Amino acid sequence: QVQLVESGGGLVQAGGSLRLSCAASGRRFSNYAVGWFRQAPGKERELVAAINRSGGTSSYGDSVKGRFTISRDNAKNTVALQMNNLESEDTGVYYCAAEELGLDALVTANFDYWGQGTQVTVIS
Repeated sequence: QVQLVESGGGLVQAGGSLRLSCAASGRRFSNYAVGWFRQAPGKERELVAAINRSGGTSSYGDSVKGRFTISRDNAKNTVALQMNNLESEDTGVYYCAAEELGLDALVTANFDYWGQGTQVTVIS
């Protein structure tokens, strides 16, 4: 098992930046593919970004491409989401999720492990 704790959320003006962090504890974190999701009030949860076990491959939701960057440091058991040029539509609770894999591949759904989330509010 792995436990995930998100941090770094907050209140920011449109056009600003935030950096979210997901800290993992438990089993070997480098065995896990990771995704960042968000859920806005009244909307379904959506995948924002995903990264494979080694950190060499990533993917992004269309609404955040070119603005968000996902990265990981397996030595520190952390995954970061750098969010730039934030928009009011980026407001929501952001969740980190992990899935243990035998292959170094991306995972975009059906994650087994989730953090409790961190609130991001973008004001215009």
